[in-house]
Amino acid sequence: MASAAPAGTEPEFLAQRRERAAQRAEKLELPQFKGRPGWEFTDLSGLDLAAWGRDGAGMGSNGAGVDEVAAPLFELESAADPPAGVIVAPLAQAVREHPDLVERHLGTIVTDEHDLFVARNDAGWDRGWLVYVPAGAVVAEPLVLTGGGTGEHRTLIVLEEGAQAEVWEQWLSPSPQSAGVFNGVVELAVGDGARLRYISGQDLSERTWVFGSERAVVGRDAALDWVALGFGSASGRVRMETRLGGPGAEARVTGAYAPHARQHIDFDTTQEHAAPNTTSDLAFRGVLQGRANAVWKGNIIVDPGAQKTDAFQDSRNLLISKRAHADAIPGLEIQANDVRCTHAAAVAQVDPEQLFYLRSRGLSVDVAKRLVIEGFLSALVERFHDGRVRETVALALERRLQVVLAD
Repeated sequence: MASAAPAGTEPEFLAQRRERAAQRAEKLELPQFKGRPGWEFTDLSGLDLAAWGRDGAGMGSNGAGVDEVAAPLFELESAADPPAGVIVAPLAQAVREHPDLVERHLGTIVTDEHDLFVARNDAGWDRGWLVYVPAGAVVAEPLVLTGGGTGEHRTLIVLEEGAQAEVWEQWLSPSPQSAGVFNGVVELAVGDGARLRYISGQDLSERTWVFGSERAVVGRDAALDWVALGFGSASGRVRMETRLGGPGAEARVTGAYAPHARQHIDFDTTQEHAAPNTTSDLAFRGVLQGRANAVWKGNIIVDPGAQKTDAFQDSRNLLISKRAHADAIPGLEIQANDVRCTHAAAVAQVDPEQLFYLRSRGLSVDVAKRLVIEGFLSALVERFHDGRVRETVALALERRLQVVLAD
């Protein structure tokens, strides 16, 4: 496959990186359904990567300069300009204006050379963002990024030592009829003592394949609050990995999905504890309607020497139709002997006793079912303190439920 930019228009380091990735992609094959670990649940037999182009959807920062797209997930007010030294720029622009910074960080976190989708992204990304917060800087207002369409998208967020920031990123399509392949790579570098809240929302067309390779590295005494909302797409798979690389690091990961019709959602999460005295807390919840199918596969990894690890993961799915299906598969790989690692997973239909109780109070079936679902999702919303984050996530879930329950 060809790289994204003509020779000579990008720094030499990037041109070489693209060329190496393109050569790698030519040798890699599409993962086989039930043939390669991690791809047991997502059938790619109907995917022809060569047949799909991209629709050129625009992107903008804090709502500015965005081409016409579907209704946004996040409607936050425009923030003030970030402090001096903070960079928020399209990645292609950042490559020209800050080449040393991009070269130092790009591709250092997502490094899987055997993944076809990562290789294609390395070779061909032509859209995406750089967010850079220098040491000690505090960004008081959220940074809102919008992108989408189809093609190769790249996000690089770097917080240096002691920095603080909140980034909201949403991926959208120009219209519900848009079709194609969206292939994203997200790299989050959270330096020692830094604090990052990263909220990503995917509400692409339900005719779009979605693939994602997303990974965070959290330094000593640093904190990551990562939220993922997966609403759109027809099918695909997203890998989310968090590496707690320094003592005292902590991460909280929250995910929600609500597929309907024949949508297929596949999340593969990893919480890797690579240092002692680290903490992770992961919670995913899904609501499924129609013939939708969802998979959550999670793994807690405790590396040798990572004593005093405290890790938890929880996945729960609520099926609101008889033909919907969900798999929740937790896993543990523990190589230290002084740890606390627990997990929970459940898949259930709407409780008929709850419906009966609510209907006996005079509520209709639809209203009663809506209350049960809202109660199920409230556990996720309550993970956030009162304020903008809680209100915005709750509103996004409410809007998605309107779509799902309209079937």
